Amino acid sequence: MSTPDAPPPMRLTIEGLDQHYGSAQVLRGVTLSIAPGTCLAVVGRNGAGKTTLLRCLAGLIPASRGRIAFDAAEIAAWPSDRRARAGLATVPQGREIFSDLTVAENLRVAARAHGLERSDAIDEAVALFPALRELWHRPGGNLSGGQQQQLAIARALATRPRLLLLDEPTEGIQPSIVSAIETVIAGLKGRITVLLVEQYLDFALRLADSVVVLSRGAIVEQGERGTISHADLTRHIAV
Repeated sequence: MSTPDAPPPMRLTIEGLDQHYGSAQVLRGVTLSIAPGTCLAVVGRNGAGKTTLLRCLAGLIPASRGRIAFDAAEIAAWPSDRRARAGLATVPQGREIFSDLTVAENLRVAARAHGLERSDAIDEAVALFPALRELWHRPGGNLSGGQQQQLAIARALATRPRLLLLDEPTEGIQPSIVSAIETVIAGLKGRITVLLVEQYLDFALRLADSVVVLSRGAIVEQGERGTISHADLTRHIAV
């Protein structure tokens, strides 16, 4: 991920973002900005709108209103594939790898879609998760949850993204792999902009430069890491 031709990290700006499922409003005037090369953690209870926010940013569902900008480009009307080509990569909750394809094939499909199959992008991504080499010819559906998560992140990184969206990367993962994922994300900061949705608060706070708290689709707290007390954050995400 440190190759000379790697694209610079991206600034993400969101202003007044609303989203509806039918008559139900899920996001309410979400406004935030992520500086290039930093990590923003979005936390909140289940149902707060965190995954909906990521899906709106990726272009998987339409926003009802508001502005989304990558650097200076207004992208709210762009389809998901154009956003991906501009440098956005998503690791969704549940991984969504291709279960019938091998580890190698999962990575090659992602790299090929971005014209990177003949580059070093796959090797760079796998170097961050060396265990994937030992699983190279194994179908994705035969991997453990932790192995699938490593593959999902490596697949996103094989596209050489400028902005990485991570949805609950620690969910259902054993502690040793959580630690490996944390090390990788920490090492990406400065080179890739990261938006991290995460329920594991301590994990999020170790990585985040800033934090946003969503509740019922609206931002109720935001600030640099350390400006919001741990007790307040815990209260916002407690069931």
